[in-house]
Amino acid sequence: MKAFSYERAATPEAAAAARARTPDARFIAGGTNLLDLMKLQVETPAHLIDINGLGLDRIEPTEGGGLRIGALVRNTDLAADARVRRDYGVLSRALLAGASGQLRNKATTAGNLLQRTRCPYFYDTALPCNKREPGSGCGALQGYSRQLAVVGGSEHCIATHPGDMSVALRVLDATVETVQAGGGRRTIPIADFHRLPGNTPERDTVLAPAELITSVTLPAPVGGTHVYRKVRDRASYAFALVSVAAIVQPDGTGHVAFGGVAPKPWRMEAAEAELPNGPYAVTERLFADADPRPDNAFKLPLAQRTLAAALADAKEMQP
Repeated sequence: MKAFSYERAATPEAAAAARARTPDARFIAGGTNLLDLMKLQVETPAHLIDINGLGLDRIEPTEGGGLRIGALVRNTDLAADARVRRDYGVLSRALLAGASGQLRNKATTAGNLLQRTRCPYFYDTALPCNKREPGSGCGALQGYSRQLAVVGGSEHCIATHPGDMSVALRVLDATVETVQAGGGRRTIPIADFHRLPGNTPERDTVLAPAELITSVTLPAPVGGTHVYRKVRDRASYAFALVSVAAIVQPDGTGHVAFGGVAPKPWRMEAAEAELPNGPYAVTERLFADADPRPDNAFKLPLAQRTLAAALADAKEMQP
């Protein structure tokens, strides 16, 4: 790990301003992803800005009947919150499917949103990776791609977003609230928050370099049966090959988002109209533009079967 300087921010605005003053800086809270990247020298920030003291660790009701989740709420606390378990069960289930208990105790809401891909070419600094080093090439395109994207990628990158929480937030239509270096604030729909790689795969999100997440807001509950189903190589502490977050209403309509298949949580509202016609009708439309590699083509039938299993789970859970 390379040497770095360190400071504690007093306010969200001060944290964003500090990041703007030092372009090669990073925010740090739980550090469950960033510290690993620093040890491998995938990330080599010259300065760390500790945001743990900003008071962004509360879950509060909104005027619209939803919940505002502070950026520093730990994953364990969010999954265990009675309101989340009752009204947003898909989020609680997704959080509990991720990482380990020890990591969930440290990982934060904002950090979970911002975690970097686990593509092996990104993590190995001896291999080409446009996300880590723009212009160096994408070793995965002609290399080992079993864990990687089957849809939404580009000729520059086929890495997947690794999170579980983000998939649940996508199906819940959450919004991300931020503060910028000049004190300005904005609200970003979760659908627009993560980027597809295109020609600039080094940019995972639409955040500006000095923009700090302050909270994530959930809309008023929509009811229905909430399901999160994750398929992975081992039963715990593993990233998804395919995951499904689903909210199913008694009449068979609902919302569906996939993880493990794309550079961002993958949802297409138009495909959800096919839910009453069954899972295969949904996935046929959702993955119409898929471009799988020989190593990961299995993800397409796996996605169909995982959605079918999730819908069967929802049917069993309905009263």
